[in-house]
Amino acid sequence: MTRTSILVCLLLWLAVPVSAEEARALVAGAIDLTRGTTSYAKMSMQIHRPDWQRNSSLVAWTRGREDALIRFTAPAKDAGNATLKDDEKMWTFTPRLNRVIRLPYSLMAQSWAGSDFSYNDLSRTDNLLHDYRLSLVDSRQQDGHTVYTIEAVPHDDAPVVWGREVLVLRDDYVLLSHTFHDQDDLPLKRLEAMEIGEKGGRVFATRMRMVKLEEPDHWTEVNYDEVQFDVELEDGLFTVYSLRSGAGG
Repeated sequence: MTRTSILVCLLLWLAVPVSAEEARALVAGAIDLTRGTTSYAKMSMQIHRPDWQRNSSLVAWTRGREDALIRFTAPAKDAGNATLKDDEKMWTFTPRLNRVIRLPYSLMAQSWAGSDFSYNDLSRTDNLLHDYRLSLVDSRQQDGHTVYTIEAVPHDDAPVVWGREVLVLRDDYVLLSHTFHDQDDLPLKRLEAMEIGEKGGRVFATRMRMVKLEEPDHWTEVNYDEVQFDVELEDGLFTVYSLRSGAGG
């Protein structure tokens, strides 16, 4: 082997981990951008279908990458409905039935609150960092930012439903899009940034739309109306007792 070929092989070998590490850092930054150490948010959600539309209001608390509590505040018929994520476990509560349900893995792909988001979408947080092989496949300049395209391919033994995911992120960790491919590599749905602005002292996508690519008239938008980061939260907030009692709201 010539010196030139040895150098080329060495550069290629070095490029793989550097690219993977950069991709991992970008994804981790995007996850942490909208969560902080802790966070509290007031949000509105709009579910759109060709013949109807539904609007909801909700509040959400997060702690780190693992814990989240989401509670609906409007309309009246949905007020109090809540979802709790504690590490890898997830529960729902319906006050009308006064019933807490622990969601099994088999139900995680179902629609959350009738929207185009699934329970998996709510629970995933940092599983991209654990269950996927991340690689940086493209970069470009756009509006004064470097925009990166990252491919996420699940490990062979990863407990995930998607065959591949593609994320487009800015150099300031703002998520521009996230496309989900099935096991046949067909893109089925995409999360898109509709508005980027500043809330709580941070710049991020303040309005996001999840759209079914085969049914573009079926989509759900989530808008951040108010956000506070690094807030003080009660120790017992992310518990089943808190889920049922309505604590935090």
